[in-house]
Amino acid sequence: MTITRPLPIIDPRTIPVVGVDSHLADVPAQQLTPEALRQRFLRPPVWTPEHSIEKKFGDRLPARAAVLVPLVMRDELTLLLTERGVNLSTHSGQISFPGGRTDESDRDAVHTALREADEEIGLLAGHVEVLGTLPVYVTGTAFIVTPVVALIRPGFTLQPNPAEVADVFEVPLRYLMSPANHHRHIFEFDGGVREWLSMPYTSDDPLMPKERYIWGATAGMLRNLYRFLAA
Repeated sequence: MTITRPLPIIDPRTIPVVGVDSHLADVPAQQLTPEALRQRFLRPPVWTPEHSIEKKFGDRLPARAAVLVPLVMRDELTLLLTERGVNLSTHSGQISFPGGRTDESDRDAVHTALREADEEIGLLAGHVEVLGTLPVYVTGTAFIVTPVVALIRPGFTLQPNPAEVADVFEVPLRYLMSPANHHRHIFEFDGGVREWLSMPYTSDDPLMPKERYIWGATAGMLRNLYRFLAA
């Protein structure tokens, strides 16, 4: 059996940016509305996901999972994200979508995503309008993840599970769908090369601005959402 050495613990912010995709066009504002998204998922274009399989590290057995990509219907759409607790065994402290491993009792990926969103942050299914799914994304930790894209009706009250979630916040969807905010990184390790995207976001709260460093699998799935909406 081949043993794959795990990645060393690194701060992804310290890895140099090798490129920024500002040459690519933003998704037009008129396509970032609830109705435009409903129509896009009803009549999907021909497109190809850009990111689908990360280079594996470690020897974890593959496991199915699903995440909710929750787009909150405010004056402009925002994406609801979580900061994972630092005590979790995988992806601790990272910015992620609500979601997790598929249970045997789950009917499908949508069921997994809705159940996990309820368990992690207290987002009830009554506020969720599922639009559809994006292609599966295989993480370096061997999770086979189905992203479930949904519109979220405002008025919800969240109750984050402190054992799993350190924080919950929102980012304007237009920011994430602008490739000028998509940074490319390359990291050499153990004779190989790993590449990933980051989408650093700093809140515009004048009293308490805070950087949210979106990277790795979350950024990869968001890049696929960009390709889907820009196609």
